Amino acid sequence: MADPVQEQLFDVFVDNYAFAFVESWDAELPVEFPDGFDADVFVNAFPGRVDVSSAGDTHTVAMTVQVWDGAPPGEDDSAWDAHGEARFESESGDVAIWTPSLGRTDDLVELGGKGSWRVRVYCAGRAVVAAQRESEEPVAGVERYLVQFFRAD
Repeated sequence: MADPVQEQLFDVFVDNYAFAFVESWDAELPVEFPDGFDADVFVNAFPGRVDVSSAGDTHTVAMTVQVWDGAPPGEDDSAWDAHGEARFESESGDVAIWTPSLGRTDDLVELGGKGSWRVRVYCAGRAVVAAQRESEEPVAGVERYLVQFFRAD
């Protein structure tokens, strides 16, 4: 049975309905974020990068990122509005979080080793954050994410 190795909490600013997990050594990635971003795809993988499509244009999401020593048990789908999974290659063992307007943020996911990983992304609060698109008040923590990294087999 797999066990969680690490958990990090982030408040991630989202704009243009997007954020991404990008290999920390990003100088030679063939497709830079946000090139190729598709808002209709919840989780979309590129070499060294995984894009996530948010239901809100500009807001701050609450994100829990876990690193597991094996494939974590699946989450109860009824608790989440959307979920997806992708392969992720890391040369550094660290993953930067990017947004379209800010580029690379200070947020860094520490995988604990380079190599081939899988990433599962779960999201709740999508309908509520979508309904608040026209709000002039800051929107924070409405859309929530659980992100799980684990070694690929």
